[in-house]
Amino acid sequence: MVKIRLARAGAKKRPFYHVVATESRSSRDGRFIERLGYYNPNAKGAEKKLVLDSARVDHWKQQGAQVSERVAHLIKIAPAAAAVVVEAQAA
Repeated sequence: MVKIRLARAGAKKRPFYHVVATESRSSRDGRFIERLGYYNPNAKGAEKKLVLDSARVDHWKQQGAQVSERVAHLIKIAPAAAAVVVEAQAA
């Protein structure tokens, strides 16, 4: 079964997450099928906090991929996060 979930990267106490489509049996940071975006909870200034390829996320969901709780929340707030980034750059 394919899952859409977060894979942790970054340094100790400086998390950075890739949103990936992966086989459910693979390890958290292991092999993945496709990288769909990223989430940077420590973004400051002009850095983007969330980047998602929504077309590819929709594609995987249509193929039967299960979405983790946290990624479902990120998908839900993605349009609002994009709007905040655009407003911050315009100001």
